[in-house]
Amino acid sequence: MGVAAAFLAVVELALPAYPATASPVPRVGQVPFEQAIAGLSSPEPSDRLRAVTLLKAAAYPEAAVPLAKAVLDSVDAIQLEAIAAELNIFLAEKIVPKKRVGLVVEVRTKIAAEAAFSAGPLALGAVPVPVEVLTTLRTAARDDNPRVGLEALYAFGALASEPTGSERRKLREASGPELAAMVGSSDEALRAAAVRVMGRVFDADASDDEVEPSVGDAVITALNDQNRLIKRAAMDTLGVMRYARGVEALTQLFQFYKQGELAEAAFDALARIAQPASVPLFTSQLASKLPALRAMAIEGLARTGDPSQMMVIEAALAGEHNERVLFAVTFASAMLSPSGSIDRLTDSLLRPSLRNAAKQYLADVARGRAAQLARYAQDPDPGVRADIADVLGFSNDVAAQPIVASLIKDQDKQVALAAERAAQRLRGADPAGVR
Repeated sequence: MGVAAAFLAVVELALPAYPATASPVPRVGQVPFEQAIAGLSSPEPSDRLRAVTLLKAAAYPEAAVPLAKAVLDSVDAIQLEAIAAELNIFLAEKIVPKKRVGLVVEVRTKIAAEAAFSAGPLALGAVPVPVEVLTTLRTAARDDNPRVGLEALYAFGALASEPTGSERRKLREASGPELAAMVGSSDEALRAAAVRVMGRVFDADASDDEVEPSVGDAVITALNDQNRLIKRAAMDTLGVMRYARGVEALTQLFQFYKQGELAEAAFDALARIAQPASVPLFTSQLASKLPALRAMAIEGLARTGDPSQMMVIEAALAGEHNERVLFAVTFASAMLSPSGSIDRLTDSLLRPSLRNAAKQYLADVARGRAAQLARYAQDPDPGVRADIADVLGFSNDVAAQPIVASLIKDQDKQVALAAERAAQRLRGADPAGVR
């Protein structure tokens, strides 16, 4: 790192994410882009490290594929820097690795793959991720150095949410067996990462293609892990995947724990999967003393799509005062009742305490029914418009495409970015609006 740090002291790193000049050869600080790319092939490790560090700071999309070979470099420090560089290219908010405060003090911001992964799919911008980058990161996840492998795996998971349609199907086919094998690793950190990344790759909000049983069953096996965090991650992943074969095991765990963090995690997963077989359990929990379980029970009944459950919900919760539970009832009404309004859901996008839940609920409502959100895309608040764009991006409904296209021209930069990202996700939208 010393050579690279010394070199970086003489170049300017506060660069735009994209070249601001019409010149055919962009520049990385005071170094031509082509020269920085050439440095990746230098026989000298110090030169390769310097080139990767410069390209990480610049975050040019054109560097993504050339950088991929550095992810597999023989020097661990270069690999780690290259992984961070790949992430920085595709993040919506670029990280400037080094900046000066006053005349002497330097502030460094580390680009950590796990943090980027945990930030979720909306942490990415609108730049498509080349398959070469994903393939290389997945390969590096098996590196002999555990730190390199873990960083590569989380980076792969962070970027794997971008492909859609046939590209996503190919990604799942290629990565599923490898991730399932990693769930059996003796390394706890790798097991946890593999389980979490499987949830991102096989997220049902990104694709409703059936999960290969050998993949989904590996996550079910992780429910028996002695590590409590891995057990919890497995529950979350089964819910995100909506893996029906996990219902029996999750039900048994909920009945075993009865209350507490793991009980709620198991029940939340069941509410996301929302299989008809779980309806009696959901109904029984409408009378729970715990508001969280009552809310999840309502969500589960709402996602079954059975309109008759609305009467069951209303009858069981007459006189309810808990805000979270009442908000779940609003969601159920939007999902199950022909006259159900989504106004309260969209209004709640302006309330910090309810915004995340509102976005999740709206994403469920919008699946195949994006046209219902068209008028909210004209909301005077730019934050609401950006949230609506994000929601539409997960709808898999071709009716969302013209709405998103209009938002790409929005004068607010965050709205335009959200719309561009949504447009990328809708590339593989099913004409029937169903994944």
